[in-house]
Amino acid sequence: MLLPYLPTSPFFWLLLACVLVQLFYAAYFFWPFARRPAEAASSELGPDSEPVSIVVCARNELDNLRRLLPLLLKQDYPAAFEIVLIDDRSHDDTYLYAQQLTQYYPSTVRLVTVDRTPDGFAPKKYALTLGIKAARHARLLFTDADCIPATNQWLRLMQRGFAHRNGADVVLGFSAYAETPGFLNKLIRYETLLTAAQYLSFAWRGWPYMGVGRNLAYTRSCFTATKGFASHIRQLSGDDDLLVQDAVRQGQRVAVVADPSAHTISEPAATWGAWWRQKRRHLSAGRAYRLADRLRIGTFVAANALFYLTTVVLVFSPNNWVPLAVLWVLRTLFVSAVYARLNRRLDQPAIGGLLPVLDAVYFFHYLALGISLFLNRTLRWK
Repeated sequence: MLLPYLPTSPFFWLLLACVLVQLFYAAYFFWPFARRPAEAASSELGPDSEPVSIVVCARNELDNLRRLLPLLLKQDYPAAFEIVLIDDRSHDDTYLYAQQLTQYYPSTVRLVTVDRTPDGFAPKKYALTLGIKAARHARLLFTDADCIPATNQWLRLMQRGFAHRNGADVVLGFSAYAETPGFLNKLIRYETLLTAAQYLSFAWRGWPYMGVGRNLAYTRSCFTATKGFASHIRQLSGDDDLLVQDAVRQGQRVAVVADPSAHTISEPAATWGAWWRQKRRHLSAGRAYRLADRLRIGTFVAANALFYLTTVVLVFSPNNWVPLAVLWVLRTLFVSAVYARLNRRLDQPAIGGLLPVLDAVYFFHYLALGISLFLNRTLRWK
């Protein structure tokens, strides 16, 4: 009686293999990380006595800086900290605003001005290098001008990450995107969740491979050990993830701080075109990742992409509809439960019933991005 429902297509067994891979990643990486207690309760936390330099690189970001800088100045941190603001060839009044701040807060705000970028150098990496050289303190905390810290505890909690793992050199944080109406925003936030699920949980398991410059910290000695951005100074992207790649190669220790109070919140792209250009730039750095990292990430992405491609094939095979439906339901329920728990761990808005749609759209979008980069590698900065 069961023979009519047995799968008859080899594509079904490929689909099953893809699901098993997805379940492994969810069960071994994502779920344990999602159940991890908040860092604020950790007994490993050290005293808040180390001075920190907060480094912000801005190009024509006057309105964003007017929102960000007051929040940085209000950080609840008992030790000394400074804000190194890098004006990277701005055409607006960023320089005048920064000058005013240095006059009001001469011991806290420092201005670094970049008039031009040497030919062939990545503009942001060159600007960050100058900012890091100007920073007074050994611990460096980075965010972008279009971000804000989630709370006034951001600096305190991120710097405490250096006390994890018996002394870390790099601290990976999470940067969420603000919630706005529309499907694009939901997709951006879902993509951010999946990316965080990978780089935070992989690092927690001992295989760090990237961070996001919107919420990243490392020591000056780490920057020196990697020779700064020297290995990829001419590559437009990668001031964050490729720096982490080089740091791991040099044996630097990496810690994770995912406490909601230590998040930053970024402004999401407002149009599909802007998000497409942003993701192309981010994805382009992956070619320089270590082989093991590319295999680990690639296996996860390929399993998800093939899951949808084989589904499309099996839809045209009526003999496989019943096992296809069973597998889809089981996979979707399990993955939804894991991602919902991860959402709560990162204090993000619930995904809800849109998860299957967002998941499918995201991986087809990822596939299109990969094809786009293969056909045209030309990238553009701001």
